[in-house]
Amino acid sequence: MTERIYLLPLWLRLWHWTNAALIITLGITGISIHFASPSTVLVEFSLAVRIHSIAGTLLVALYAFFVVANAISGNWWQFVPKPPGILARCWVQIQYYCWGVFKGEPEPFPVTKEANFNALQALTYWFIIYMVLPVTVLTGLIFLYPQFAPSRIFGVDGLLPVAVLHYLSAACILLFAVAHIYLGTMGKTVTSLFKTMITGWHEH
Repeated sequence: MTERIYLLPLWLRLWHWTNAALIITLGITGISIHFASPSTVLVEFSLAVRIHSIAGTLLVALYAFFVVANAISGNWWQFVPKPPGILARCWVQIQYYCWGVFKGEPEPFPVTKEANFNALQALTYWFIIYMVLPVTVLTGLIFLYPQFAPSRIFGVDGLLPVAVLHYLSAACILLFAVAHIYLGTMGKTVTSLFKTMITGWHEH
């Protein structure tokens, strides 16, 4: 028997897909900028720079919208792992993802309207959205307006540490995106979780 619950409001679904499109665009253009080579061109360098700047600016605006909407709607509470036993529940979820799902075991912490995320998801999403993404956004803004960057940091050019932070945080987001897509196949069916993000209805 299939149980359906309305899980995701329209604003959250629109943010998710727009955010995904911008991150993919930024990933492709960022790789084109960092690893520019005549023999391996994804996007021509000058075009990649222009697209990256536009997409980055849109991402800043979208992130600001998300933080405000998440706070006003109360959805921020979904990103807070609930005690007790947070680490123990994370370990159970890791075991499920690594081998339990392949043995047909049931989801250890099924989705509910009160708890959209299991403890591992909540910790991961909180870290990416509220820790890593702000670093990417801030360092990207400094690159757009380099006049605000310090001239020297720890004896090196002020933009060098900014570049390293931007690169590492962006790489972390791209790795998360790949894992996010993979784990998105672990619903009731391979496509059910993707449908949830389209319709807002979760089936289990």
